[in-house]
Amino acid sequence: MPAFVTTEPALPTVGQPGIAAGEVVVYRREPDDRAAHDHATCSQIARRLAALKGYTFAGEHDGDAASAIPRYVVPTSTIVGAGYARSLGIRTEHDLFGGVVPYPFVGTKSITHPLVAPDARAPDGWSAAFGRDVRRAVLDGFSAFSVDDAVRAGRDLLARGPVRIKRALGVGGSGQVVVRDPRALEQALADVDAAEIDGYGIALEQDLADVTTYSVGQVRVDDLVATYCGTQSLTRSNHGASVYGGSALLVARGDFDALLTLDHAPFARRAIAQARVYDEAALRCFPGLFASRRNYDVANGTDAHGRRCSGVLEQSWRVGGASGAEVEALIAFRDDPALAAVHASTTEVYGDGATPPPDAIVYFQGIDARAGPLLKFTSIEPHVHT
Repeated sequence: MPAFVTTEPALPTVGQPGIAAGEVVVYRREPDDRAAHDHATCSQIARRLAALKGYTFAGEHDGDAASAIPRYVVPTSTIVGAGYARSLGIRTEHDLFGGVVPYPFVGTKSITHPLVAPDARAPDGWSAAFGRDVRRAVLDGFSAFSVDDAVRAGRDLLARGPVRIKRALGVGGSGQVVVRDPRALEQALADVDAAEIDGYGIALEQDLADVTTYSVGQVRVDDLVATYCGTQSLTRSNHGASVYGGSALLVARGDFDALLTLDHAPFARRAIAQARVYDEAALRCFPGLFASRRNYDVANGTDAHGRRCSGVLEQSWRVGGASGAEVEALIAFRDDPALAAVHASTTEVYGDGATPPPDAIVYFQGIDARAGPLLKFTSIEPHVHT
């Protein structure tokens, strides 16, 4: 079996024959320890974005901002700093699929919760206003930028039930552990690099049971805007671990108001409202932040006292697991100006012999050195509004 295979339907391009209107490039900053299938998927997303924009796909960006034609960048991670973004030719949200943040911690889970006390260590650029503005849109929790503050925060939360510790740099559920007593708390924090906590922070929040995770977000490419809500699913990896298995999204043409005109269950509507509060507060409280791809994970579950709780877990201002579905929705809206909404999904299947549905768009199919046999595809269909 080849390392990976991608398939896609032909899409029209714009511009004069033989002359590219611009180029789409992938940019990854070294070191980058993401798996090969993630990079292959990102490249395929960039190819689809090139077709959407009528640009050519020009492979990986070498860090040189000079280009004779317009360039659109697809970074594998959130870009930190306006100066660094400008060095890549990125000045506004129309120059990239992803986001730019003013400080390293802003692109991580660490912005979600307030500090444990007024005397707790705060990094440059910290916004106490953000924590106040989103307090009803997130779960109970604290962020910390020192081991001592993390211990204080954890002990406070343990009085209310089990605590989930989340490394700021963890991706896709990695770097998380649940603790139920002070000894386990201190051991878990001892296993985390203190320099990582100082630089990026660490999040501690109440742990929920019976969780449904909603994906709520918005993407913008040129004059196209799509906003969505859906749920994530889990699957088993080739190593038996429970991992991300895909997202099923209901995508509206337009902004959050357009999304809310569609049919949603009550918990989904609450997730949309909470994500919108978080999104607006982030743009308001962190000057210099801009993003064309804004995604929020919202958990709905039961706390230690049996109460139903809901809150934003984290944000993603970079290419993510749902990005294949996001881009295909934009392509559908581009192709049919009368189309108001679509169902778009991403699916990840581990193991040998997996085959995609006939109309699926394959983003990866092959054997990854870390993950083993893996198939990743996107499906899309119109939404019938009832």
